[in-house]
Amino acid sequence: MNKYRRSFVDEQLVIDSFESVEKYLTLLLDRNLDSPEALRKWLKDKSELEAVLEEDMAWRYIRMSIDTANEEFQKAYTFFVTEIQPKLAPIDDALNKKFIACPFHTELEKEEAFAIHIRSVKSQLELYREENISIQAFLAEKTQEFGALSGAQSIEHDGESITMQKAGLYLKEQDESLRKSVFEKMAARRSSDIADLDTLFDTLIQKRTELAKNAGFDNYRDYKFKEMGRFDYTKESCFEFHDSVEKHIVPLVKKIQQERLAKMNKEIFRPWDTAVNAEGKAPLKPFETGQEMLDGTIAVFEKINPEFSGFLKTMEEMKHFDLESKPGKAPGGYNYPLYETGAPFIFMNAVGSQGDISTMIHEGGHAIHSFLTHELELTAFKSFPSEIAELASMSMELLTMEHWDEFYDKADDLNRAKKEQLQGTITILPWIAQIDAFQHWIYENHNHTAAERTTYWMELNKRFGTGLVDWTGYEETLASSWQRQMHLFEVPFYYIEYGIAQLGAIGVWKNSKTNFKESIENYRSALSLGYTKSMPEVYARAGIDFKFSGDHICTLANFIELELEKLDT
Repeated sequence: MNKYRRSFVDEQLVIDSFESVEKYLTLLLDRNLDSPEALRKWLKDKSELEAVLEEDMAWRYIRMSIDTANEEFQKAYTFFVTEIQPKLAPIDDALNKKFIACPFHTELEKEEAFAIHIRSVKSQLELYREENISIQAFLAEKTQEFGALSGAQSIEHDGESITMQKAGLYLKEQDESLRKSVFEKMAARRSSDIADLDTLFDTLIQKRTELAKNAGFDNYRDYKFKEMGRFDYTKESCFEFHDSVEKHIVPLVKKIQQERLAKMNKEIFRPWDTAVNAEGKAPLKPFETGQEMLDGTIAVFEKINPEFSGFLKTMEEMKHFDLESKPGKAPGGYNYPLYETGAPFIFMNAVGSQGDISTMIHEGGHAIHSFLTHELELTAFKSFPSEIAELASMSMELLTMEHWDEFYDKADDLNRAKKEQLQGTITILPWIAQIDAFQHWIYENHNHTAAERTTYWMELNKRFGTGLVDWTGYEETLASSWQRQMHLFEVPFYYIEYGIAQLGAIGVWKNSKTNFKESIENYRSALSLGYTKSMPEVYARAGIDFKFSGDHICTLANFIELELEKLDT
């Protein structure tokens, strides 16, 4: 992997104070932009500095999430978000003004890639308020509390303290008394954090709303849509997605659940029943160690495209993986792009489950995206919206299914894994719609109480649920279940992208059933664009539609239903 050779920033730069980067910002601010060539060079130098800063913060975040108990890692990250970022904000605004004030930017605007970047810059200029700098610093620091609270959650089982991720594996065991016992321990442990998480969330809502009102918006949702660069769809598009999922996906989820209940000789699920195999089979165990999982993923990617497996091999050589669940790690998983190095970092909490395979391949799709866009001219072109980023990852989950025999020797296990994947592809959509609808209501009604929030969440459970799970005796667990969604706390409004991309991924996979080679070529071509085209254009390059309509979602749901039926024959 060829790391960029710096031409503007000192190779030995250590970011230990704002002054260490200030001189580069001053040089950019003072430079004379007297020609189109000078402006393009200025943008490249600015982009190089952005890549250096982004990567420095990335490593601070990665180290902190690997070991949340390490105070030095916490301090290093906190230093960046409280001491560096706030001081960068006004200078970033000044640089944006300098860029747009330069008459030659209209020449660049004739190139679509720059036109997309310039509209984002203009949007940032409209949003910038000096009084929001301290609020943004506060929010960046405050959101860390969710990871610390979640990372500290564990339960005792058989005399051992285990993470919630590992505990979740027991919910797939056939012994119902074991499942119930583990579920109750998990619920009790989460219950102890409900009040703290409610208080944290109230604080975040209050400060986010203040931020939005400072910038002239009625609510944080409208502010955030502009900040996230949602130029290609609106809040009404989100509402259309919610309605389409309710009408066309929820009934399919209900059918899937009814089939499972019949096989389990039950009329209704209890909360600890939803993850267990309905046919009485033990949980799939596709690997023992994180290394086995990585080796298998590399082999799977080799069959899709040798270039893709080569990317993962490069990351392995660079030790850009931390895959296994362990105490003190933050929950979840991610692929963190490293814009200067080019090879990203994958963080996971693998415990040996089929879900881990899906996550590894998902993050591997993001990694491919990072590699394919590394040579793009500006860092901004490689910083794509999630609707595009998640298309890369979710498509890979479905495209690789035929090659999961790298993890499963038995045809029956392979069939089960595919079926779980497809069912998961569908069953996640109502949850995505529910979380997104929840966020719209939260920020439209930002003065709500915790009790009103719970009432609305329960209404959404009815709207997007199937009514086939009996929560009697565990009402508090259901009422607070939204607290498990990290995005609500750390990256607000970043979740519907998964639903949009999931629809796109189903389309990519549907096309691959007709012409696999062409679909992979289209997929690679779309990813290579980064954010140099609009979202609809990127999706079109992948051979799919960027749509939210009921008819479109109905077509995709029918396709998945047919593919599930094939797995049953």
